[in-house]
Amino acid sequence: MKSSGSKFTFKITVIGNGRVGKTSLIQKFTQGSFQEDYIKTIGAQFSIYDKEIEGDKIRLLFWDIAGQDEFNFARPSFFKNSKMAIIVYSLEDNDLGVESFNHISNWHEDIIKFCGNIPVVLFANKVDLVDENNLDHSRNEGVVNKLKLLGNYITSAKTGQGVIEAFNFIVDKLYQDNKKLSAEL
Repeated sequence: MKSSGSKFTFKITVIGNGRVGKTSLIQKFTQGSFQEDYIKTIGAQFSIYDKEIEGDKIRLLFWDIAGQDEFNFARPSFFKNSKMAIIVYSLEDNDLGVESFNHISNWHEDIIKFCGNIPVVLFANKVDLVDENNLDHSRNEGVVNKLKLLGNYITSAKTGQGVIEAFNFIVDKLYQDNKKLSAEL
């Protein structure tokens, strides 16, 4: 395989409780937009994002999987062939924030069950709704270490804080790992 002008396609599963901002994060990254009104994802939503790195074409296929329990039956097929996963939870100081944080390990178990041991990144979203000075960063680090996640990012789909950096980290990691792998073949 020649090293210049290669094409890479990566499926990335985005999972977490309902209303944590999964769809909004993807839209902010892929379209630069934010929609104020909540629209429930039914089953899964699919987004494509193209990027070029070092002359190679990268295509990201984001699978935004509904967090509501009524869509559990469909998850195995939505997870299939994912190369990386993002678990999103809300930083809000309310029931949604608490529940979405407490479910991180459940989402991680689903990823392992349906995708195997793929890299996983944690997004702590909605930082615009809390006082960032009061955030307990050790809590995220503890989850990252316990579950052996690739890393974590503090994000806001509304303001864009951390979104580009977080998604670019994922793109670069997938690209570098797969570029190295294709060079070894």
